[in-house]
Amino acid sequence: MTSIDVGRPLTGDVIDLIIDDHRRFERLLRQLRDPTEDRDVVRRAFADVLIGHGEAEEELVYPILRRTAEDIGEHEVEHGEEEHAEGNEALLKVLELKGTDTQAFTDAVEELSNLVAHHVAEEELTILGPARTEVGLRVRAELGEKWAARRNQLIDEGCGSVENVRRIVEEAAREGKLDDES
Repeated sequence: MTSIDVGRPLTGDVIDLIIDDHRRFERLLRQLRDPTEDRDVVRRAFADVLIGHGEAEEELVYPILRRTAEDIGEHEVEHGEEEHAEGNEALLKVLELKGTDTQAFTDAVEELSNLVAHHVAEEELTILGPARTEVGLRVRAELGEKWAARRNQLIDEGCGSVENVRRIVEEAAREGKLDDES
């Protein structure tokens, strides 16, 4: 079985840690598109990292940044959460497909890749950029340690399982985070 690097950060500036994960998403998505990879192993690893990252971000990072950074308001946070929900919904489609060598799988991975790329670019511009200049280093370091611990805990708990992703997507739908899309 192929071992996939999901990263195990322990400390650091929360912004740098989040951006490191964004680059990890891009690497894993490239592997997911590569027919020579064990794409089933890759999709499970990607699911753990994406879900652990996003859940820890919404739980710990977004609320603090919203309170401490003047340029990060309710709109930016809600939009980030909606994009997480859309990405999770696309991830669920990838996880629910039986085979990894079908056109349906290729199409689902392409949709997931597009949503993740859009969210990463937007989050880095509208949330992480302002946070770097408006939130102090001490707060970012404390937040980095808490975020990394929670992310790693969620990954250890298998947060990317199809059952958990389905639960998260259903919850987002109930909360109205998926209303704009079908």
